[in-house]
Amino acid sequence: MTPTATIKLPLPEKAEIEGLVDNLLIVKLNQDFTPAGGHPKKAGTLVALDMAHLDRPPTTVFVPNAAQAVDEVATTAHTVVANILDRVRGRALVFTPAATGWSTRTIDLPDNAAVSLVATNDVNDEVFLDVTSFLVPTSLSLTDAAAATPPVVIKSLPPKFDASGEVTEQFEATSTDGTKIPYFVVHPKGMKLDGKNPTLLYAYGGFQVSMTPKYSPTLGKLWLERGGVYVLANIRGGGEFGPAWHEAGLKTKRQIIYDDFAAVAKDLIARRITSPGELGIRGGSNGGLLMGVEFEQHPDLWHAVIIEVPLLDMLRFEKIAAGASWVGEYGSVSNPAQRAFLARISPYANLKAGVAYPEPFIFTTTKDDRVGPVHARKFAAKMEEMKLPFLYYEALEGGHAAGANLKEAAQEQALEMTYLTEKLQRK
Repeated sequence: MTPTATIKLPLPEKAEIEGLVDNLLIVKLNQDFTPAGGHPKKAGTLVALDMAHLDRPPTTVFVPNAAQAVDEVATTAHTVVANILDRVRGRALVFTPAATGWSTRTIDLPDNAAVSLVATNDVNDEVFLDVTSFLVPTSLSLTDAAAATPPVVIKSLPPKFDASGEVTEQFEATSTDGTKIPYFVVHPKGMKLDGKNPTLLYAYGGFQVSMTPKYSPTLGKLWLERGGVYVLANIRGGGEFGPAWHEAGLKTKRQIIYDDFAAVAKDLIARRITSPGELGIRGGSNGGLLMGVEFEQHPDLWHAVIIEVPLLDMLRFEKIAAGASWVGEYGSVSNPAQRAFLARISPYANLKAGVAYPEPFIFTTTKDDRVGPVHARKFAAKMEEMKLPFLYYEALEGGHAAGANLKEAAQEQALEMTYLTEKLQRK
């Protein structure tokens, strides 16, 4: 808005406005864009628009390479601070405007960690950062972005499990189209590569949500301390490598997401980290759909499957709870080509009697108003009708989560860990 008119900003439809520095509007592009009078800019690029000269094309602040993605952006009095995913590892970068362009500096932070921008303001250049990893609890740090001072840890959460015997590594699997799919492995130091390690594999694969390292006291105490291996797969559908990583698995292209996940499992087995009899998988919501698909497409790859608050009936999902709002992600049965694809991958539609599926643990909540408990109920009922083995638990409270309070959440987590222990740690 100006005192005399409303002016449309020369930006594409898919763009995020991040802040203002020196009258420069900072914008993250979520689609390829060629500004009038300017050069093409690819999706994921961070640009600056001069608010005093809107007739000029935006300038480039940062262009992520093929292994990077801009995750979060914030502005201070004189700088732009961004959380960059670099091969899914958190990096905090500082960009400072100058007459000749933008200078770039990296804030010194731990590796194999996730970084979050907690707070900034437009009065000074202070930045509060959260840093966490699989083995180190969350800490809050403070730094001056303009002065380039090293971060100072202000507060750290206490450790909740013994991580001294653990290590984190990152590997890559090759998917069916040749794309390299990164994944983290948290395992005991000196782990034997004999295929006998109980392993839990987790992924999400949707809605441009990035899966990054996260400290979990429950997982650490009840799984890692007991010799279990934890794997986080960065399959397509997420935002780990920018908008293109998400769009590669939209609608009728979604099978590649499921191929990515299976490729990680096969790579774990090929590396002798685990074997099908020692491998369990877990996912919730959209990740619950992922679990349902993998449960049916590759029943021989795992011995335990946790299907949490899932979508499973993909021919009816638009009519259940908030399903109609996800047509942009999954497609619609009103489109013949999209309906045909949804029919091929829908776990509810493709469940078959007489198949040697692993016994899954299906979890939902009565008051889930996002996905709705109908998906899980129908799937379990169909398994019962087909005389297929399964375990089912429905919490009365909690919405689209594991219970309405800490006691209920602990109950659900205890059930999951007991299931995994009985299925995979049978020694």
